[in-house]
Amino acid sequence: MLTMLVVIFVIAYAAIALEHPLKVNKSASALIGAGLLWTIYALSTGDHTLVGHQLNESLMGTAQIVFFLMGAMTIVEVVDAHNGFEVVTSRIKTTKLSTLMWMVGFVTFFLSSILDNLTTTIVMISLMKKLLDKHDDRLFFAGIIVISANAGGAWTPIGDVTTTMLWIGGQITTLAIMKGVFIASMVNMIVPLAITSYILRGQEVVSPVKIEDENYSHRAKTTPFEQNFMFTMGIGILVSVPVFKTVTHLPPFMGILFGLGILWMAGELLHSKKEDEAKEHLTLVSALKQIDMSSIVFFIGILLAVATLEHTHILTNLAKWLTATVGREDVIVTIIGLVSAIVDNVPLVAASMGMYSLAQYPPDSFLWEFMAYCAGTGGSILIIGSAAGVAAMGLEKIHFFWYVKRISGLALIGYFAGITVYIVQYRMFH
Repeated sequence: MLTMLVVIFVIAYAAIALEHPLKVNKSASALIGAGLLWTIYALSTGDHTLVGHQLNESLMGTAQIVFFLMGAMTIVEVVDAHNGFEVVTSRIKTTKLSTLMWMVGFVTFFLSSILDNLTTTIVMISLMKKLLDKHDDRLFFAGIIVISANAGGAWTPIGDVTTTMLWIGGQITTLAIMKGVFIASMVNMIVPLAITSYILRGQEVVSPVKIEDENYSHRAKTTPFEQNFMFTMGIGILVSVPVFKTVTHLPPFMGILFGLGILWMAGELLHSKKEDEAKEHLTLVSALKQIDMSSIVFFIGILLAVATLEHTHILTNLAKWLTATVGREDVIVTIIGLVSAIVDNVPLVAASMGMYSLAQYPPDSFLWEFMAYCAGTGGSILIIGSAAGVAAMGLEKIHFFWYVKRISGLALIGYFAGITVYIVQYRMFH
């Protein structure tokens, strides 16, 4: 059974990677893969109660992420409908692509540490659509945004799901992870950023022409107050989610849905005196129709598919095999980071947390800090290796192999540069 599950997962993964040559949407491949994996697992096990319980458990975790994604995407769409991103775009005056690249990289890096890498990616890629007209330029920027968002999320407890897991589990503490991983994460972002900005040197920013925008002509114009109000409300709600989680100890999806409700009510009150036709495209109902449901369905499929590898202990056995075969902590964690580019880093980190006890590896030890860095940034190497990458793939319709050719090498260089910096830093101060 285990061999069959691995083979099906590899085939499903290959179908996702070859989406464009096969002319089969990646969402279909992910759903078929998830369906086959769970079906084979259920029929082979025979214990329907156990499998049903495990599926419900996986669905709960998947639903939390999907609800969060839907909420964040809807908030971004509402801000966009009110032309709220002009609050930022109007202040960016640079005409050089390389200069803009540095600005976007650093904003993404620090915003990701406050929000999370997924939300930051959605916000920044939506922003790039307002700044850049050429699709090729936006693809390069999307790749750097994914790398920067994952790097920024790795050095704070709330910036990435894996660091949050390690934080909640007691493996890392807030100040220690921020001090220990910050420089490595910064290097992980700066190296690819420097190479890409060098490639783009001398090129000019080509901004979209609003008059040619098909949707712009029939949009009701929003006032500066409405733009500022909805932008401030939207970003404020996104920033408040980690605070909400810390104070209430409720999952982030509850915070985003709560904030969505507040934004919905604020929008209704803001436009209460307008005619229905004039405010139609400004409502949350309209925003919900605009979000990319295909990407969300793909997300559901891939998470449920990976969940079978977790429940059948394939990932745990892989970790045990690594320990027996490799032995060295730094090499093992580096490999786990590389594997997280292929398989979701959440179950990988969960399996690692189950394998290594806190008695043997106390909080803030080398293993856990290095794990936070590698698992958080390794997913940048492939477009489907992180939630940020999956979101970017859907928002900008990035081809899997385009990312492999243009961005994966940069991400890999940044990954090993950060590893070198972290190990040197750790040996100097420990």
